[in-house]
Amino acid sequence: MWQAEIRVDLDAIRHNVGLLRAGTTAEVMAVVKADGYGHGMVPVARAALDAGATWLGACTLDEALALRAAGITAPVLAWLLVPGLPLHRGVEAGVDLSASGTGLLAELVEAARVAGRPARVHLKIDTGLNRGGAKPADWLALVEAAAKAQADGWVEVVGAWSHFARADEPGDPSIDRQLAAFREGLATAARFGLSPRYRHLANSAATLTRPDSHFDLVRPGIATYGLSPVAGQRFGLRPAMTVRARVLLAKRVAAGEGVSYGHTYTTGAQTTLAVVPLGYGDGVPRHASNSGPVWLAGRRRTIAGRVCMDQIVLDCGDDPVAAGDVAVLFGPGDEGEPTADDWAAAVGTINYEIVTRMSTVRVPRVYAGG
Repeated sequence: MWQAEIRVDLDAIRHNVGLLRAGTTAEVMAVVKADGYGHGMVPVARAALDAGATWLGACTLDEALALRAAGITAPVLAWLLVPGLPLHRGVEAGVDLSASGTGLLAELVEAARVAGRPARVHLKIDTGLNRGGAKPADWLALVEAAAKAQADGWVEVVGAWSHFARADEPGDPSIDRQLAAFREGLATAARFGLSPRYRHLANSAATLTRPDSHFDLVRPGIATYGLSPVAGQRFGLRPAMTVRARVLLAKRVAAGEGVSYGHTYTTGAQTTLAVVPLGYGDGVPRHASNSGPVWLAGRRRTIAGRVCMDQIVLDCGDDPVAAGDVAVLFGPGDEGEPTADDWAAAVGTINYEIVTRMSTVRVPRVYAGG
């Protein structure tokens, strides 16, 4: 008997990766950062590779090394690297590492010396997101330094890459501007003799909507997990995560009773309240107070009152509800249950956050389709 669980359908992961592969001639990097967007980094990575992904995106060095420790030998890119990290460990493990400036590139050269082998490097250009990557004014110095380091045998420039800001808004003019800036950056690199095998720009949204941005490698993140990056479009993706719990208590209360902390909800009539053992300590957003949808006893309910650390309460009216009944916070939506998109709309966020925040400290993650 289980109390609450995060259920992950690995067959859905495989389906999604297969669908993404079918839409491109490029290789596919399944992004498994942040513990696989809350789905479990290692099981998702294995399922994605089973389905034909050839790369993994791990974001941090520790994530990449964890994949290696799990026995995964596929190419892995780590890109969120602060100064002073033990980058030689990544070089020794054959992890591809990103450089956005000459300072980090110098650290990668030193890491290669320590490791006794060339560092596999991806150079990142900022084409308009204004986050990571070298601005065009600094790109020239980066590619010049990288060309020298490659000639000296300390690095292999495997990739050149960037990231879209608004690809999830098809038709936004910034998409074309960034694509043009990326092409210009590649041309600059070529003038220094750099022709990376992997040029990559497309995130999930661009993978699904902009084939002209695919180049040699696409990097789907959220789409790998079956959630759409574009509002109102599903693309045939299959959501992989279901979060559910059993009712721990059902009881009748009179009209006019306040519910949960602060009594922000008051019963309008005599009713049955169902207490469900999930709360913000498990990743349920407190912003879902009086708004989060939950499926119970054949109907969608709305959380009554404030989300607590460990519990939520549902007003079930006169419907028959008992302890042990299964409440579904979100899932694929195939049987009427809310989806991660429904939760995102209810609390004013994005589907990425809804799934990624689900905590396994108390709620076990279980897998189907393994």
